[in-house]
Amino acid sequence: MGCGGEAVRSLWTATELRLEKFSRKSRSCYRLATAAVFCLQALSGAGEAAAAPTDPGVRGGAPAAGGPISGVTSDELTYFQDGLASFLQAKMLADGLGPRFNLDSCGGCHAQPAAGGSSPAANPQPTVATAYGAKNTVPSFVKPDGPVFAAHFKTFPDGSPDGQVHALFVISGRVDFSDDASGCTAVQENFNQQYSNGNLALRVPSPMFGGGLLQAVSDSALKANLAANAQAKTQAGIAGRFNINPNGGSIMRFGWKAQIPSLLVFAGEAHNDEMGISNEIFPIEHDENPTCQFAPVPNDLTVVDGFENLTPPLAVSLVQQTALFMDFLAPPTPSTTTPGGSASIARGSETFVSTGCALCHTPSLTTQASTAVPALQSVTVNLFSDIALHKMGPGLADGLAQGSAAGDEFRTAPLWGLGQRIFFLHDGRTKDLLAAIAAHASPAGGGYGPSEANAVISAFESLPPSQKQDLLNFLRSL
Repeated sequence: MGCGGEAVRSLWTATELRLEKFSRKSRSCYRLATAAVFCLQALSGAGEAAAAPTDPGVRGGAPAAGGPISGVTSDELTYFQDGLASFLQAKMLADGLGPRFNLDSCGGCHAQPAAGGSSPAANPQPTVATAYGAKNTVPSFVKPDGPVFAAHFKTFPDGSPDGQVHALFVISGRVDFSDDASGCTAVQENFNQQYSNGNLALRVPSPMFGGGLLQAVSDSALKANLAANAQAKTQAGIAGRFNINPNGGSIMRFGWKAQIPSLLVFAGEAHNDEMGISNEIFPIEHDENPTCQFAPVPNDLTVVDGFENLTPPLAVSLVQQTALFMDFLAPPTPSTTTPGGSASIARGSETFVSTGCALCHTPSLTTQASTAVPALQSVTVNLFSDIALHKMGPGLADGLAQGSAAGDEFRTAPLWGLGQRIFFLHDGRTKDLLAAIAAHASPAGGGYGPSEANAVISAFESLPPSQKQDLLNFLRSL
């Protein structure tokens, strides 16, 4: 048979056994008649088996995220809606924008597929760099069709560790309505030089969907989950640990390295680092250049005077509004049929567990039963993360130490909403889910040990193409 292969040989052997009861002439005729059928079946099967799995791409349709969690009260909904408006609002010089900034709104960074998400398809940074007459050069690594970036310097000029966010743009030359920054003397740093020197660690926005639910999972539940399946994790080379807040010892859970303890701190830090807006949590300006200040410092404060005459949303600061929006922001809703159909997604879910992906990407946790907000009580949180730090090897290492996280350690990124995400990994290096999976594997090198994900990625790579495709379909259904 010229179209052999193990599958067709098995079929042929079974047919030979069935034909033993026929005459030699009958067997000969039957063989000739069925050979062509088997060849066609074999060639068709071989084509299917050889079909390479592909990332289905960003799931289409309406955004499956961006609304409030179920069960919120009317007052909580008001705070959510007001916080959303603040989240989307472009901040101006009068609001305290600058002197240094990456973007002028939270919603511009966290936009895909809805407010609170990740980097959008069209990067707003090249436009905001020169908006209102600002005099900035767009760094070479910031692309119109690339992800929104925050840039960290790995070291100071003397070689000591840096790790801080260095905002990409300055307000110098910008004129906002009645505020004129043409006299601002802040000078943009030379990011292209730092990039060529290998001194930049780039970060893309992490999605904030379901943030309040994640915050409502107890430390004890996280610790119990990390300790579960100990034998399987040990065999797979998986360890993991938490980034602990040195002030009080609680588990930190937000940011790419779980270096941020709460949504309120996240909101305060984002306002200060990304927009240059000082606030009650971070009251000192990153750049105190007196020629570049157009709002009292701190730029953002809780309203005190006239509080009794204000409706509740107006009685809180911009940072608090943003935090409340994230508190009540619902997690994404997965698809049960797209891509690939429900059967493929169900098989992919099983493969996700059997290959070991779920050892770090815990499918679900449950919030506390005694939270102050009833809508956050005893909720099953399908975040697909253990919130722990894991060593990812030199392939993903960025050299930044944040909290107790080392240069090669990252928080297990929650996977809910992955189906409508565009850019993957902490630095947005790929849009391809297969490439993102492969990047989890890395041998030891450069002063770092091997990735804890090596055995799991090896198990994934050994899957037949059809099972890989099911797993990809499952991930894109989330």
